[in-house]
Amino acid sequence: MEIALALLTFAIVALVLLLGFGLAGGGRKNVIPRRLEAIERGVSRSGSGGPQLKLLRDEVMSSVPRLNRLLLRASWAARLRKFTAQAGLDILPGRLILLTAILGLGPYVLLPYFYPNPILAIIAGVVGASLPFIFVAYKRAARMRAFEKNFPEAVDLLGRAVRAGHAFTTGMEMVATELPEPVAGEFKLVFDEQSFGLPLRDALTNFAERMPIVDVRFFVTALLIHKETGGNLAAILDDLAAVIRDRFRLLRDVRTRTAQGRLTAGILIALPPTFILLMRTINPDYVTPLFTDVIGRYMLAGAILMQIVGSIVLWRIVNIKV
Repeated sequence: MEIALALLTFAIVALVLLLGFGLAGGGRKNVIPRRLEAIERGVSRSGSGGPQLKLLRDEVMSSVPRLNRLLLRASWAARLRKFTAQAGLDILPGRLILLTAILGLGPYVLLPYFYPNPILAIIAGVVGASLPFIFVAYKRAARMRAFEKNFPEAVDLLGRAVRAGHAFTTGMEMVATELPEPVAGEFKLVFDEQSFGLPLRDALTNFAERMPIVDVRFFVTALLIHKETGGNLAAILDDLAAVIRDRFRLLRDVRTRTAQGRLTAGILIALPPTFILLMRTINPDYVTPLFTDVIGRYMLAGAILMQIVGSIVLWRIVNIKV
């Protein structure tokens, strides 16, 4: 009876949250608001702006008015919106928060009815709530890697277009047409921003903010310096493409030489939980005190904390930035 009541309660809560989830995503696509955001960022850098642009930008947070007002008061909501945009996901911060609440409260409420352990319930809730952000982080990292892979080709194409006599903005349009995503989409957005009246300097600055990659910063810095001082733009782009390719060659060499260290780190991270699951299957009485005794629970919580800290330290050691 208690389990049925818990399932019914969770179903009602999930239904309410999913209703809000659907309302939050029922608005129009956020392509136009993203362009308005870019225009507003450019206007704010020039020292002027208007309330209308700010109101249009604020609508991107959520289509649910009450949730939208709450998110506007939080400084982290803008960072969350930027994070999801960098992942290439068409999801509003309100939808992501509602999904996090469902996946976090569900295991926390239901697990004690099947396995009465408050520590495991808290851990399950934290893991469930972390899943949407882990997915967004994974998509963001994959999108950044795909962008870095094709970015030298984009710089080369820009250089050839300028050398052939085309304008730089026309070269960006060619990149948006010829190259695959996500490079094409980002250059298309830069082209659209300057076509809608945003100065090229601000459009390039927005580009560097959307794609926090070292190569993009080099690219934007080189273009801004050329805009101030002049020079052979085609030669600058060719040299920049060569530097980016050399950095990738060095990165591949470093990853090859650190492959053994990364494999060792992965084995060391996976060993403790694998050993506990194995002993739980072979000899349950050996590890049962960790879950039933009060001291064992504290020891288990401390082990999990040290495991997380050790995993972070190991990955920071073996992942060398180039």
